[in-house]
Amino acid sequence: MIKHLENSSEFEKEVQGEVVLVDFYADWCGPCQMLAPVLEELDKEGKVKVVKIDVDSIPDLARQFRVMSIPTVMLFKNGQFVKKQLGYMPLEALKEFVK
Repeated sequence: MIKHLENSSEFEKEVQGEVVLVDFYADWCGPCQMLAPVLEELDKEGKVKVVKIDVDSIPDLARQFRVMSIPTVMLFKNGQFVKKQLGYMPLEALKEFVK
C-alpha cells in the first residue's frame, strides 16, 4: 500500500526498507497525476515500497533533496539514496529504474 507522508519526521523511518521509491508530487501537477496509476501498479507487485511526498504540504523535504521539478522519483536502498529521475515514466521504465 502506498504511504503518503503527513510530515517530514516520518521520512527517515519510511525509507529504511530494502527498496523504497519516493515520489515527490503535487495534486495540481498533470504529469504527477499520470504517474500515480503507474506507481499503484508498481506497488501492487510488492517488490518495492512506494512513498509519496506532496511538495506543497512538506516543502522542507523537497528543499532538502533539491527537488526543482515534479514529478521526481528517488530510489532508496536500506535508507540510503541511490538515484533519482525526473518526469513521467511508463511502468516498464519505472521497473528498470528500480532494478
